[in-house]
Amino acid sequence: MANRARYKRRRFQNSAGIVWASIVVLILVTVVSIKSVGLMQKASEYQARESALLEQIDSETRRSEDIEEFERYTHTRKYIEDTAKEKLGLVYPGEIIFKNTDG
Repeated sequence: MANRARYKRRRFQNSAGIVWASIVVLILVTVVSIKSVGLMQKASEYQARESALLEQIDSETRRSEDIEEFERYTHTRKYIEDTAKEKLGLVYPGEIIFKNTDG
């Protein structure tokens, strides 16, 4: 009889240990799942932010190229002539200027 009581006690202790281990594993799986969902959301936000920043970089690169092109244009004779005509009203000798008389 004493062996049988010890056997039942050990079996109960083993069952309780398995239940506790299962509970701990279940809690760990739940915590890891919740954390991984949060990390996936952050990764998605970071990807969206990265694509927006890359788009902004492309835009600024195009703008920089436009500025450089304009700078090269400002050093040309054509730019100087156009500016002199528009702002100062200067013309070449013998050049005829037509002005719009409407309005």
